Amino acid sequence: MKLVRFVYKKKIFVGKILGDKVVPISGKPRFKPVLLENVKLLSPVAPSKVVLVGLNYRDHAKELGMPLPNEPIIFIKPASSVIGPDDVIEYPPESERVDYEAEIAVVIKNKVSCIAPSAVEKNILGYTCLNDVTARDIQKSDGQWTRSKSFDTFCPIGPWIETDLDPTNLAIKSYLNGDLKQNSSTSEFIFKIPELVSFISRVMTLFPGDVISTGTPHGIGPMKPGDTIVVEIEGIGQLRNFVRRK
Repeated sequence: MKLVRFVYKKKIFVGKILGDKVVPISGKPRFKPVLLENVKLLSPVAPSKVVLVGLNYRDHAKELGMPLPNEPIIFIKPASSVIGPDDVIEYPPESERVDYEAEIAVVIKNKVSCIAPSAVEKNILGYTCLNDVTARDIQKSDGQWTRSKSFDTFCPIGPWIETDLDPTNLAIKSYLNGDLKQNSSTSEFIFKIPELVSFISRVMTLFPGDVISTGTPHGIGPMKPGDTIVVEIEGIGQLRNFVRRK
């Protein structure tokens, strides 16, 4: 099942996708299914936090010439950075290089803390696409990642949450202005999703709707104002955004 958040007649609803239509499952007033083209899709989730993992693909580590980490490297994007499909990524004046990073993200279903890997699956609502937008020059100059990854609009998520999916061997791609830039598979994970969620839950409590993004494969690169960036994940779909100067 594909779950969405959307705006229809100036109100926000939660719904599910049926073919080319969306059916509301919460919010008032209720109404009959409407064509997707007649609604505005939002980020499918409004998280309290987005926890991301750095260097979690073997091919990306090889690309960077870095050893595989012994433990997951985690960081956080604020909720204020979240945008949805077809929204604009704003190129901040502080940066001269802003990169795309295609990722598959996990949406948490229940409040969890200190759970074992074996308990992770039943606490996952589903999976979605995420673009870990990064001001690469700021990341290098700061020596840590918070500012470079936390600008408003730097966390596109969507277009929906797919609840019925095996994430272990999915194609993951990104396209910049239609040109294929990243092309890998989640089989390249260094740390699998149960291990990641368990590890993070031992650091911080995870709440329903929180998002864990699982790292990006090889092929990251810069975007420029005027570009269109698409993250595509097998079994989920495409997340498209547009880059503009702030």
